[in-house]
Amino acid sequence: MKLVILKNNLREGLTAIDRAAGEHANLPILKNVLVKTADNKIRLSATNLEIAASRSVSGKIVEEGSITVPLATLLTIVNNTASERITLETDQNTLFFKTDNYEATIQGLPEEEFPIIPKIENKKEYLSFSADVLRDAVLKILSTIQVSEIRPEIGGMLFDFEITYLKFAGTDSFRLAEKTITETNFTSTFTRGFKVIVPLKTMQEVLRIMVKGEVTIFIDPNQILFQGEDTEIISRLIEGTYPEYDAITPKSFETEMTIEREHLMNAVKLVSTFSGKVNEIKMKLHDGKKVLEVYSMNQALGENKYLVPVKAKGESFETAFNWRYVMEGLKNFESAEVFFGVNGSHRAALLKNPSDASYFYIVMPINMN
Repeated sequence: MKLVILKNNLREGLTAIDRAAGEHANLPILKNVLVKTADNKIRLSATNLEIAASRSVSGKIVEEGSITVPLATLLTIVNNTASERITLETDQNTLFFKTDNYEATIQGLPEEEFPIIPKIENKKEYLSFSADVLRDAVLKILSTIQVSEIRPEIGGMLFDFEITYLKFAGTDSFRLAEKTITETNFTSTFTRGFKVIVPLKTMQEVLRIMVKGEVTIFIDPNQILFQGEDTEIISRLIEGTYPEYDAITPKSFETEMTIEREHLMNAVKLVSTFSGKVNEIKMKLHDGKKVLEVYSMNQALGENKYLVPVKAKGESFETAFNWRYVMEGLKNFESAEVFFGVNGSHRAALLKNPSDASYFYIVMPINMN
């Protein structure tokens, strides 16, 4: 194999896939990148056996071929070379890296020893949308997901597709978020609905790598493929059944409030200075229902409170929340105001845009008794 490639092209390609490389004592080749010529493109691939990422980059292919070399070593060399033009040439299992003033030999391994990158068998059924639409939805969900060995099914993002809409959902059992995309924002050839759970790390990589253009999704029973113009991410799916969260999603509220979002964010951030080990802050709506009191106390530091004007109806209440969870929920909205529905001190509360039902964020109160 002999290639001539620009530094920026090689660096961007390696950087895009480097987090997919693995660490495995019995399979050191997982630290390698597969460099291979295919379809007049230079294809870079990495895998940790759970997720695989590939990026095609432009360059001059003088001689076809392939090799695998340590990804971190190659990326470090590329990052530190001053030359824009790089020549990569192989002799058996050795890669020669050359510029106008630098040369290196990197010991590699043949492609045959590299794990086989899985392929999706069914390419007839797909779901396609812009990277911007996907990014907006994923960002609103990611913060609610936490990997759990006890409950692996909540360690990923739910894709719930039903022909005319696609719902994304995530939960760590203390809060939950759901974002709905309607058929006006995607193209699909699926003739049936489906539910799959995509691992958290996979969605983090999709968010990091696929930043422009169209993203097309293909699904097999055990894996999912995200395909962009020059990038592919293929991942296993999480087995199991996602929690049926509709039963805990509040449909009515004892107390309904409309609050200026920035004002509430300022209150939560400031009052949290005195919160304790479980990040608790208390929210209290007085009988007058014109202000929401946000309060916290720390025996070692002191106490503070912030009064936030609200438009409210329903019952007065006093409830404790984890301030970090409330803040993360508020950050996911762009609206000037938020609707905040509360059902006492033991049942789920809900945040949403008063004029947009496509996204909601649920947070459970803290039981302080």
